[in-house]
Amino acid sequence: MVASTELAHRPASTLAPSQAQVTGLPWSVRLRDLLSAYLPLLLMALLALGTWWLVKNSPGPDDAEAARAPRHVPDYTMERFTVQRFAPDGRLLGRIAGDQLRHFPDTDTIEIDNARIHAYSPGGQVTVATARRALSNGDGSEVQLIGNAEVQREGMGAEPPMSFRGEFLHAFFKTEELRSHLPVVVQRGATELRADGLNYKNLDQQVQLSGRVRASFAPGRSAAAQRKAQ
Repeated sequence: MVASTELAHRPASTLAPSQAQVTGLPWSVRLRDLLSAYLPLLLMALLALGTWWLVKNSPGPDDAEAARAPRHVPDYTMERFTVQRFAPDGRLLGRIAGDQLRHFPDTDTIEIDNARIHAYSPGGQVTVATARRALSNGDGSEVQLIGNAEVQREGMGAEPPMSFRGEFLHAFFKTEELRSHLPVVVQRGATELRADGLNYKNLDQQVQLSGRVRASFAPGRSAAAQRKAQ
C-alpha cells in the first residue's frame, strides 16, 4: 500500500516522461517523425496499387495479337516458275507460269508478274490468259488480269476462236465468265467489237457489252468478189 501511495503522488512529468518530451517538440520535428514512421507503409501501398493497375490494364497475348495490324507482305516467292493443277482423276485443269510469284497470307492471294495462264475445260477446250500482272485467289479459280490483258479461247469444230483484250479483265474459270469495267476489244473470227465494259458467260453463250459499242464485220465473199471485179 505504501508503494501505491507514493506512485499516486508522483508528478505528471515523472509518470510519462516520453509523452511530455514529445509534447514539447516543435511541430516540424513531430511531422518528420510521423512521416518517417508511416512513409514506408504508404510507399508499399502505392506500389501494390500500381502493380494491380498494371496487371489490370496490360493487354493479354490475344489482345496484343488482335491489336497488331496484319502486314501485307509475302510469306514465299517463286522465280521463273510453272505450277500445274490436276483433277482427282489426273486430268490437267490448268497451268500457271510467270516471272515471279508472291503469296500473301493475310489475304490468301497470289500476285504474278508477266502471267501466262492455261485453263482446260472438261471438253478439252483451252483458254489462254496473259497480262503484265495477275492477281489470283488461293485456289486459282478467280484471276484479275491487269495491264495488256488478253484472254484467248480456241475454237472447236466449226466454232471460230474468240479473244478479249483490254487493260483489265476479270476471269472466273469455274463458271467460265469474263468481266471488265474498262474498255475491251472482243474478236470472234473476223468480227471485232469494241465496248466500254464486258460481261461474258461462255456456258450461256452470252456477251453483254456496256457503254459505247462499235462493231466491224468482215465482208462476205460475194461483196469481196464484187469489189475485186470492180
